[in-house]
Parts: sequence; structure tokens; C-alpha cells
Amino acid sequence: MASSGLQIVGFLLSLAGVSATIAATFMVEWGKDTQAKYRTYDGLWMSCSGTSERATCENYKHLLKLPIEVQVTRALMLVSLFLSAMALIVSILGMKCTRFMDAAPQSKVQAAVCGGGLFIVAGVLTIIVTSWYVSRMVEVNEKAHRLLNREFGHAVFVSWAGGFFTALGGAILSLRRCWGFSGSSESISTNQLLSTAKSNYV
Repeated sequence: MASSGLQIVGFLLSLAGVSATIAATFMVEWGKDTQAKYRTYDGLWMSCSGTSERATCENYKHLLKLPIEVQVTRALMLVSLFLSAMALIVSILGMKCTRFMDAAPQSKVQAAVCGGGLFIVAGVLTIIVTSWYVSRMVEVNEKAHRLLNREFGHAVFVSWAGGFFTALGGAILSLRRCWGFSGSSESISTNQLLSTAKSNYV
């Protein structure tokens, strides 16, 4: 029962991390430029510019003309979300609280471990690409004009949190392998005791 509860906790942590990653991917505030009262926000899909009272947003039309950090970050964030989607499906099949694959307990354990591994890869990938984006922003800020203050926005922190929780939940799910084997041996021992008691009674 305890292993099933920890498994659910790991799945929910990963689910929260994936939700944060999705939100960060489509947020506008990845990078921002501040010049007096005029601000420009750069996301992975659009940019917004204007003052705090009024701003206009425009979708990116030409992918190849975007900065390299935007192109790479957008591509790898989508890869991370794809891996997370696969991890969600595989993990649900392998979780102890579901009825899928009950006829093949060994395969069920392996499915849970595989789903946890996919979550770990997706989370680590999100953390790496977000950190790389921040390092690029720091380089650009050092080369920028003094009147232009280039910074990274709130989406970076949301993305870091999403990657961390996704990987943490995946690590907990991956420990299911140990729980599954201990549970199997425990079940076998219980069945043997019941069989022995029944034969003695007869």
C-alpha cells in the first residue's frame, strides 16, 4: 500500500511539472528589454511591446529569422513535452493503482520504470535548455547597448520548476522496480503460507 501511495505521489509531481512546462512553453516572458517606460517581451512563439498600460503582441512569422536561442529552446521544449506525453501514457499502464496489464505483473513493473525514466529525461532536458537560454541572455545583455536592459522573464523560473518536478516525480516512479519485486516476493510468501495452512488443515 505504501509503494502504491508513493507511486501516486511521483505521478502527481510529474504531472504538475509537465503542466508547468506547458505553461512556460507558451508564456511570453522568456526575455524582456526595458528602455525607460517602454518594454518588449520575447516569448518562444510571439513578442509583445509597449508600456505597462498598453501593449501589442505579434506572432513570429519567419522561424529562420529568429535568434538561435529562441529556435533551439522552442524545439527542445516541444521534444520535452512529447517525451512527457509518452511518459504519462506508459506510467498509467504501469501504475499499481490501475487495472492495465494485471495479467503480466513483470511487464507492469517495467512499464512504470520506463515511464519514470521518460519523465526524468524530459525534466532534465527542460532544465538544461532553460539554463542554456539564460546563459545566452546573459551574453546578449553584456553586449547590448547601455540604455537597453536585457533580462530573462518569469517563464524561465516556471520552466525550471517544471523540469525539476517532472524529473523528481520520474525518479520516484522509477523506484517502483524495487517496490514491485518486494511486493511480488511478499505475495508469493503469503500464498505459500496459505497453501501450507490449508494442507495442514486437510
